[in-house]
Amino acid sequence: MVKVIGLAVAGLMVLVGALWTLQGLGYVEGSSMTGEKTWSVIGPIVAGLGVALAISIMGRKH
Repeated sequence: MVKVIGLAVAGLMVLVGALWTLQGLGYVEGSSMTGEKTWSVIGPIVAGLGVALAISIMGRKH
């Protein structure tokens, strides 16, 4: 059960990170984050941490 929740959190981090990246680059409009370059840096970091979390969880044998 913990593994499933962890993978769900990791997937959410990847999706949110991708959204923030696209907003920061100006591809997704309708937010105060649109066109703000800060989010085009924070987004990939969050997405990368989500991928790392998923890899970490999948590597565990419990």
